[in-house]
Amino acid sequence: QVQLVESGGGLVQAGDSLSLSCAASGRTFSDYFIGWFRQAPGKAREFVAGIQRNARTTSYPNSAEGRFTISRDNAKNTVYLQMNNLKPEDTAVYYCAARYWALSGTAPGDFGSWGQGTQVTVSS
Repeated sequence: QVQLVESGGGLVQAGDSLSLSCAASGRTFSDYFIGWFRQAPGKAREFVAGIQRNARTTSYPNSAEGRFTISRDNAKNTVYLQMNNLKPEDTAVYYCAARYWALSGTAPGDFGSWGQGTQVTVSS
């Protein structure tokens, strides 16, 4: 299994930007499809971005398209999530997750490794 640790969360105002990082250790990082998810209180965990092992192919739901950008640096074993024009409804705990030797994944059950999460709070 790969171990994941998120960082970069915080309190920001609506319209601000924030960059999250997910550092991996353990097994070969480049063997994993990586996803970012978020979970707000009382809501289900939802997919917000994914990136393939090659670091070129990315995927987003409609809610994140154009505002969120996922990237990865396999040499640094790190995935990033750049979030722009943040809205109060983006407030949630953000998690990164890894899926071994996969090309895609949007359901939480697809992923075998998870970080502990980092809180993002957007005030209006």
